[in-house]
Amino acid sequence: MSIENIMLEEARLAILKELVKEHDRAITSEAMRRYLLTTLLINKPREWVEEQFQYMKDMGAVRLISADTVKIARITERGEHHLSGLVSIPGIQRPSGL
Repeated sequence: MSIENIMLEEARLAILKELVKEHDRAITSEAMRRYLLTTLLINKPREWVEEQFQYMKDMGAVRLISADTVKIARITERGEHHLSGLVSIPGIQRPSGL
């Protein structure tokens, strides 16, 4: 597996983990961009974050809402099941300790 794929899978896992911490289990693409930069030093544009949101939507891990110029991702039950180890979603790193 390439370094790029490893980084993508780690970033997607970090996105899911952050979503469950949010009080409404949702976050904007811009807020997530800032979180990834400050927490994991992943310096990517908002469009990249929105591509990850779209991938996770396609996999059933999040729902997406368009709000003006940003996207809002909200974790789904399937996304939560991935975090707890009940399912494994391709392209999203499995949480450690499972």
